[in-house]
Amino acid sequence: MEASSHDEFREFVEMRSTALLRLAVLLTGGDRHAAEDLLQIALMKAYGRWGRIEQHEAYVRQVMYRQQVNRWRLRRHRAETTVPVLPDEATGAEAGSDAELRIALWAALGRLTKRQRAVVVLRYFEDLPEAEVAALLGCPVGTVRSTAHRSLAKLRLLVPELGPEGPKERIQSLGYTPKEVQR
Repeated sequence: MEASSHDEFREFVEMRSTALLRLAVLLTGGDRHAAEDLLQIALMKAYGRWGRIEQHEAYVRQVMYRQQVNRWRLRRHRAETTVPVLPDEATGAEAGSDAELRIALWAALGRLTKRQRAVVVLRYFEDLPEAEVAALLGCPVGTVRSTAHRSLAKLRLLVPELGPEGPKERIQSLGYTPKEVQR
């Protein structure tokens, strides 16, 4: 790699790594270590092709999506980890603050299946159309629709504080706007 490309890559990593790590944390269900690994793999793949890539951030995001789907597929046959006692859920006056609601949302995202979490993140956090989500996940559009429907229903059950307007609108009202990590 030329020195100018190397400097450009280093600048990209310094400027965008925080936003990309946030996306990776969402894709991994809040697992910070897995998110760091996911971002590291994506950046390694981008580094090898840096001079040939036109849209650097889009390429890194695409690699992250696909890598996470591959991880999900590899772990499909593993049993879920169970815990003896479920964590307490915030209710009533305790659930009033946005910070507590964000924590509850993170916990609820972690309780979704990997496919459900991927669909929710791609559809509502990344604001991608159903067809693009289907292409990224390698499944039909109908599967994306039904998975999104079931995922949102489960989120409503796990975090009733999201309200009847639905998780998408409430998520955005908490400051998570679609494509916020690109700005």
